[in-house]
Amino acid sequence: MIYVFDTSSLSKLKHFFPGVFKSVWTDLDALVQSGGLISTREVWNEIERGDVDPHTNLWLKNRKQIFTTPTADELRFVAQIFQIRHFQALIGEKQRLMGTPVADPFIIACAKIRKGTVVTEERLKPNAAKIPNVCQHASVDVPCMDLETFMQKQGWSF
Repeated sequence: MIYVFDTSSLSKLKHFFPGVFKSVWTDLDALVQSGGLISTREVWNEIERGDVDPHTNLWLKNRKQIFTTPTADELRFVAQIFQIRHFQALIGEKQRLMGTPVADPFIIACAKIRKGTVVTEERLKPNAAKIPNVCQHASVDVPCMDLETFMQKQGWSF
């Protein structure tokens, strides 16, 4: 199984201090090594512009191979997502005006094309243009879960 991580879930890892939750980082590393944990280049761009957390940023920087460059199929799927007018709101006005990175459509496309599951902390909201809303749309149909559910599905407990 491939899990495509959103910035929000990678950011939430900051609560799992490496000196205390060693098994979390060991298990994450095993997934990285097997190719089961990936993300997109745009997520890395968001992380670089933000301030996730020193230990999380260092861990990610040392595993930059997880941040994939979108394939031609993924780019076509991003275009397909944006054909639905409502989902054009995935890119906020501030992001458009400032030219800041927008990872959401690339995360969804990556999961769709690679037959993976999106891991995000965004919540399903009625009539919203959020990752879970796009994932559950009939034309997209991509599994989506939060970090806690991901950890439960892995059978992790601490």
